[in-house]
Amino acid sequence: MTRTDPLIEAWQAAWPEALAVWSRYTRLHDPRLCTSHVEAAKEGLSESFAMIRLVDKSVVIDLARVQAYKLEGYAVEVLAHEIGHHVLAPSTLIDHVRLLARMRKNLPTLETYAPLIANLFTDLLINDRLHREAGLRMVDIYEKLNAQRDGNPGTLWRVYMGIYETLWSRAKTSLGGPKPGSVESADAWLGAQIVRVYARDWLKGGGRFAALMMPYLHEDREAAESAAAALMDTRAAGRDGLPGGATLIDEDENDTLHPANDGALTGGGSAANPKAPGGVQGQARDPFAFGEILRASGLNISDHDAAIAYYREQSQAYVVRYPKRRLPAASDLQIEGLESWEIGESFDRIDWMASLAQSPRPVPGLTLSQRVMSEVEGEEERFEPADLDLYVDSSGSMRNPQVSISYLALAGAVIARSALKAGARVQATLWSGKSQWLGTKGFTDQETEVLRVLTGYFGGATQFPIHRMRETYRKPPERRVHILMIGDDGQSTQFDTDEKGGSGWDISRDALAKAGAGGTMALSLPSNASWKGSGGTGTMGWLERATTEQNWFIHTIQTETDLIDFARAFSRRHYVPAPEATA
Repeated sequence: MTRTDPLIEAWQAAWPEALAVWSRYTRLHDPRLCTSHVEAAKEGLSESFAMIRLVDKSVVIDLARVQAYKLEGYAVEVLAHEIGHHVLAPSTLIDHVRLLARMRKNLPTLETYAPLIANLFTDLLINDRLHREAGLRMVDIYEKLNAQRDGNPGTLWRVYMGIYETLWSRAKTSLGGPKPGSVESADAWLGAQIVRVYARDWLKGGGRFAALMMPYLHEDREAAESAAAALMDTRAAGRDGLPGGATLIDEDENDTLHPANDGALTGGGSAANPKAPGGVQGQARDPFAFGEILRASGLNISDHDAAIAYYREQSQAYVVRYPKRRLPAASDLQIEGLESWEIGESFDRIDWMASLAQSPRPVPGLTLSQRVMSEVEGEEERFEPADLDLYVDSSGSMRNPQVSISYLALAGAVIARSALKAGARVQATLWSGKSQWLGTKGFTDQETEVLRVLTGYFGGATQFPIHRMRETYRKPPERRVHILMIGDDGQSTQFDTDEKGGSGWDISRDALAKAGAGGTMALSLPSNASWKGSGGTGTMGWLERATTEQNWFIHTIQTETDLIDFARAFSRRHYVPAPEATA
């Protein structure tokens, strides 16, 4: 097909009408009409004849598949359906993610099929609206698709078609639905009730629908996938997107009530809304689930990149201005008056306007005047942020931040991002056993580079990378640096002998002296930890020596969540200017 092909022209001409079906104010850019499977694949479309992308609000059509399914004459119906995904459900990327999260809760052991069930459910919402309110020929489309189907489509598809038969008052089995009086027929009725009752609260309805489809999906998932393949137009809806707020669990996300027990559907009363454990609004889901949901939305993202996005979002609420050192105010010059200008003095100081006002003939010492200047303190102060040298323990006693919430990684992200926000540079180092360390390439202002280090994981033995500190402070840094350690009593290996036989104590002392902005250790220690007067033995011994000999500030952590309080207080206590420290 060429761009002047009658089919392309017909579908292009149908676009304004399809938009107007929803509202004459609906605005989307023109659809991408692909003339071949190869062209469609480049847009991310495969198997189905249509798709949407929520990030760039696109509609993509594979006209070759449209012809294969004999749908050439249904341009308005197909295009209006795709527009409906942008206007009605899921509409936005974050709502797409929220729907998938609810469906995953209601599909235990079958979570990977959430995109399939979500696609079928949003199709029901859209098609029912188009059939009832716009009078479009949605029935014809399913009749044509079913006529070309080979083999048994499975019980899930029969129940799904039965829902359409119920919604549109069609004869039983006319669209391939279940036989009257069967359990499947009763479930098809329940499905139709979900669509109608929860039309305005379709996120809750989506959870109910997933619970309804769960046993049928478990019975024959392969048949269900095959039957719905042509309709999977939201499979890649989240491509190239990253929704804000996806780390948080909605208040009713864990509502797993089966629709048969929902009084709003069966006529037994109002809709139940149980607040299941873990469903408190604002609670964060774990990084692994976050990554799985993003991938289910169509986003191609690795576990590590998902973790970076997770800790960036989770740390945002705690980020504050990073420690700054108050510098003397810049001085300003102010004119005090005029005096005679003599030969030999600077020409730059002559005030020609004042001189010529006295006489048109400038005479040194008589009519030539010069400005008398004085230096006054400026009104505004300048601030210089301290750079941050951050070391985070990643030994076997620490959580993997890509799987579950690591408060070490989160605290590191809060402090590092606060530093970068204020204009400081950050050097981040993640460490575990001997030769197991990961770090930024020196001090950097690139946030993603820092977060990539903080969200890595080793889970090995415990040996601080003394050589990293030694090389960092081989010579004094260009700017003042604060050294921060986050870990537990394994931090004692910082003072071991390095690979060259050098003393870790000497290297630490030299680093603090050259860094110039002090050093802090935030360590998970027993609540009764006290190193004063310990006598120099064990954990308490090296802590006492670190504080008394080298002035390390030791902050003890009792619970993991205390690290977040520390991360915020760290900035305020040491560096935020006094008027802002309590903001």
